[in-house]
Amino acid sequence: MERKILLLGDPRLYEISEEVRKEELEKLRPVFEDMFDCIKGIRRDYGFGRAIAAPQIGVMKRLICILTDKPYVIINPTLEFVGDEMMELMDDCMSFPNLLVRVRRYRHCILRYKDENWEDQEMPMDDDMSELIQHEYDHLDGILATMRAIDNKAFVMKEAK
Repeated sequence: MERKILLLGDPRLYEISEEVRKEELEKLRPVFEDMFDCIKGIRRDYGFGRAIAAPQIGVMKRLICILTDKPYVIINPTLEFVGDEMMELMDDCMSFPNLLVRVRRYRHCILRYKDENWEDQEMPMDDDMSELIQHEYDHLDGILATMRAIDNKAFVMKEAK
């Protein structure tokens, strides 16, 4: 089911999410599917979207779904930054789909998490995937890209579709 995505200004977007407990896994499986449906809906409506964090649909759990080459369910992630090389880019977000924000992110990181089967996973992330996971991870801590803007001129409105 394609759920309503919380928009910029909703106070829930600024809350810190709780860790998922193993005993919650089965109850959360429908949420995984809803999150993938939301990614597909944003792609349909706005032409972008590779990932979503659970807080964006009002589920305050440390859960991210990525839809790239295949679907990934990322539970209780941790990030380790590799080196100090940074990159600047224009970031978009499903919670403010017509706004771009210039941010600075680490170019390389290692993502560690539990998958949908509660198995430990580790994935090196570089460049655009490193940026993507940092963006989604921030959502779990109540941090939006607007809060990471490099300066007060870092905002650009997109043309509405």
